[in-house]
Amino acid sequence: MTELNFDASEIDTSAPHSARMYDFFLGGKDNYRVDWEAAEKIQVLMPQVKETARANREFMHRASRFLASHGVAQFLDVGTGIPTEPNLHQVVQAVIPGARVVYADNDPIVLRHAEALLAGAPEGRTAYAQADVKEPGKILSFARDYLDFDQPIALSVIALMPFILDEEDPYGLVAQLLEPMVAGSYLMLSHVTSEFDPAIWDRIDAIYRAGGTPVRARHREEILPFFDGLDLCDPGLTLVTQWRPDSDMRITEPVAVYAGVARKA
Repeated sequence: MTELNFDASEIDTSAPHSARMYDFFLGGKDNYRVDWEAAEKIQVLMPQVKETARANREFMHRASRFLASHGVAQFLDVGTGIPTEPNLHQVVQAVIPGARVVYADNDPIVLRHAEALLAGAPEGRTAYAQADVKEPGKILSFARDYLDFDQPIALSVIALMPFILDEEDPYGLVAQLLEPMVAGSYLMLSHVTSEFDPAIWDRIDAIYRAGGTPVRARHREEILPFFDGLDLCDPGLTLVTQWRPDSDMRITEPVAVYAGVARKA
């Protein structure tokens, strides 16, 4: 188990935070008044935002279950966020009890809840790295202690890349994380799009920037390059509620998120 060194003083409650806002949209309790106020401003601009967050979460459940059912027993989840049950390890270990999951996030508030992320099935293994996606080498170095890089690994970057601006090379970061993974590994990715209502995104970005985390919505054509060199699984890059829908979905109407799963050949 990873040694966790949590310092509550690192959590800034004076400004809204993207992870706590997302937790609010999902109906969680790990958020503060400053987050509610910012989230409510987003909701005025984007009335479907709670449904969007839920649909995105449901995609993670379907995609990770799909990969586990196809024998993928190792997952690297970058940009974990505040735990919301079922977490990724709970989903995949229900299919493969011995599955291994490494979580990575740079947010102190996620570290505070990391014990929940480490409570996996007895047969499996979970670990948590406090690391930024902008430090792919650090993430991979940590992951090598827990995952077998001679076997397929699924890289999960769910709702993370909108918080990586173009000048920070989002495509290159994903490529660096995938590079050491063997053929048969997978990428599962979701990304908010501005295609539904382009006019609101400057104002949404301003709200997130006030908390120190700019956001960059992208068009489908800008999201597709994340999958360059990979083979997209059916049904390809689709709106998130259209990716292998099932009877467990609570949100079935289209929302402004694209999602896809792709295999490394």
